[in-house]
Amino acid sequence: MYARGGMKCPICGKPTSWKDNSFRPFCSERCKLLDFGAWANEEYKVPADEVPESEEFTQHPTTSIENEHERPGP
Repeated sequence: MYARGGMKCPICGKPTSWKDNSFRPFCSERCKLLDFGAWANEEYKVPADEVPESEEFTQHPTTSIENEHERPGP
């Protein structure tokens, strides 16, 4: 069993502590960076209900920003 405040590193499974651990809940900077990289590469995903995309959100407006700023000439 782990000492009070002890736990397993979620990446490598080594015992680590929460108190005075700047990498918590990880055991090392390496494991912390591995976890960050997995999130950045979208290896982890938060479960969510699929929402069908509507055409309203997928179509882009036909006017451009440049056209909105054009002023009539003299």
